[in-house]
Amino acid sequence: MTNDIDIKENELRDRYPEVLEILLRDHTTQQNIFWATDNYSELGNEYEFGSPILPELITGKNGNVIMPRVQKDKVLQQSRSRDMAEVFTPSWICNAQNNLIDIAWFGCENVFNSEITTKDGTHLWIVNPEKITFPEGKTWKHYVHEKRMEITCGEAPYITSRYDTTTGEFIPIESRIGLLDRKLRVANENTFTSTEWLEAAQDSYRNIYAYEWQGDSLLLAREAMLYTFIENYEQKFGKQPLLKSIQYIAYLISWNVWQMDGLKGVIPNSCGVKQSSQLDIFGGQDLKNCEGCQKDKIEKHNGTYCLIKDWSNKDLQTGKKGRKIRFIDLIKK
Repeated sequence: MTNDIDIKENELRDRYPEVLEILLRDHTTQQNIFWATDNYSELGNEYEFGSPILPELITGKNGNVIMPRVQKDKVLQQSRSRDMAEVFTPSWICNAQNNLIDIAWFGCENVFNSEITTKDGTHLWIVNPEKITFPEGKTWKHYVHEKRMEITCGEAPYITSRYDTTTGEFIPIESRIGLLDRKLRVANENTFTSTEWLEAAQDSYRNIYAYEWQGDSLLLAREAMLYTFIENYEQKFGKQPLLKSIQYIAYLISWNVWQMDGLKGVIPNSCGVKQSSQLDIFGGQDLKNCEGCQKDKIEKHNGTYCLIKDWSNKDLQTGKKGRKIRFIDLIKK
């Protein structure tokens, strides 16, 4: 693998057939994720806010269209911060907050690393080089199966820290601090065969969730999670995982990291004035505004509610792992 923080869509498509197509899929709409930003509209109609992100729009001669925020033009960074409140978090802050989660789970501090501040005010962390030990009654498998989620994830720095999203600095596997990085470290330390490791890795991905509004950031998050899988496998076994394993991880990611308006639980901008199922007194169909938007009630939106999968339960129709549920059904009171 390369230390380049910008995952090239041309390379991704050439090296791993069908994987880019999987990463672009939206399972709620059964279409592709869409741009959900006007930042690319100058490139043509296919790059407008509501247009789907198609492979041909970001590969070939268009292979450099999508890039991490740190590599974007400074003016564009500022406009995204102003218009979409896009503010990326330094890795040391992600680490500190992820450490708080582990302090609560393990019952002690400095499990994966120790935070330090140098004399000049620089924030760093020192990795614990010892094998992670677990408290009484808990095992590494319990940790892998713990559900974690990053809201409004951007490029998902809390999930995988392949690079610092504010500086662009590439971070080696052994120094990464993301929620997924920690699960994979535990898997690396406690498995010995590729079969065991793949099972633990797949369980890790099934239990990591995130959502994001903007399609480009969502794809970057999905790509980073995919390459985290490939990089960890390569480091442990000295070779690339099989294509079918990469494709399956991409499939898990495409379900667990989805496009959503986090305030409404729906596909971005899918609410609006729509025809009522009831007829008016003249026999025509009445038009209704979105009650959820008008009254700020998350369960009353007329947009398309996002679906995710509960991988711990089987789908009643297919009998396969992964029961489809609406995200808002997890948070409704």
